[in-house]
Amino acid sequence: MELNNEDDDRATPRTVLGRRLRRLREAAGLSQRALADKVGYPHTYLSRVERGEQLPSEALAEALDAHFATDGLFVELLSMAQDASIPDYGKIVVDRENKAARIQVFGSSLVPGLLQTKDYARALFCESLPGESEERINERVATRMRRRRVLEKEQAPYYWAIMDEAALKRPVGDSAIMSDQLRYVCRAVESPRVSVQVLPFAQGAHPMMGGSLSLHTLRNGTTLAYVESFASGEPIESPERILELTQRFDVARSKALPEMETLDLIRGYLREYEDEDDS
Repeated sequence: MELNNEDDDRATPRTVLGRRLRRLREAAGLSQRALADKVGYPHTYLSRVERGEQLPSEALAEALDAHFATDGLFVELLSMAQDASIPDYGKIVVDRENKAARIQVFGSSLVPGLLQTKDYARALFCESLPGESEERINERVATRMRRRRVLEKEQAPYYWAIMDEAALKRPVGDSAIMSDQLRYVCRAVESPRVSVQVLPFAQGAHPMMGGSLSLHTLRNGTTLAYVESFASGEPIESPERILELTQRFDVARSKALPEMETLDLIRGYLREYEDEDDS
């Protein structure tokens, strides 16, 4: 796919998408309103997409590909634009997720990203990115939801997540959002490739407090680590550091509840959130 940047030497997937849409629309002799009627979306929405102010939803990208018979062009450009919006320190994680045979993660206060629901992710971004526009928040949410597909691939990686109990106790959003989130986690572990454990408060201190860790094991057996803290992340490739971090993860896992007890604890919190939602 050739990305023509004749209008801007600093073309991005977002701007290329907008220009391609405008050119195809004009070549077809359609106004924005006429195209909007054909694809079933507001013309103001299409206008923002053409100007590069907003990315289309996946459904709109698919509708544009179907209308213009562009063989997945808009879906591909959307995917590229979403990847481009990920902070540099996060792009490494996304790349490794797609190549990993096994993913192990520890989250100290949040549900891990690949297990987050759309509403939970949105509430999290709204709180952690004050001042961010609604459109940008929506784009971040869409990107996170697309990342979840790595667990739905034909050769999906084994995924082992450990959460501190704080991720259950501290609400992100309202009780309805937390209820949906915890129900989603309970459904996720029905997959034989997904395991979730909770490290309970009763275990006291542990070596993973105050941060999050991802361990990605590739199909050749190589393990790469990624440590994330507030608005920053650090990829780790040093064998000595990876050994140290793997040991920390193993200690945390040894302190975590077995899966059935984990589910019982999650369901207990779920009932509390459901009761709050009903009151």
